[in-house]
Amino acid sequence: MLLNIIGWLVIGAIAGLIAGMIMKGGGYGLVGDIVVGIVGALIGGFLAGLLNLGGLNANDPFSWGSLIIAIIGAIILIAILRLLGGNRARV
Repeated sequence: MLLNIIGWLVIGAIAGLIAGMIMKGGGYGLVGDIVVGIVGALIGGFLAGLLNLGGLNANDPFSWGSLIIAIIGAIILIAILRLLGGNRARV
């Protein structure tokens, strides 16, 4: 159980960092990127379930599919945050 939680934190961090690079404009800092990645993984898993693509495998967070779904979800979340927050200049 603890290993799965650590795994999701690692996947969330990686997904958040990659999504931040893809979306450009700067990230949200290490903790912010982890949060964006984890929430993105939840969003991606939910959307994948709606589309019958299979959800995230809670027993194996270290899979390529989980990472890709988490990245897609994080990109969606970043896009929503930017729409709601406007375009702020990041240093």
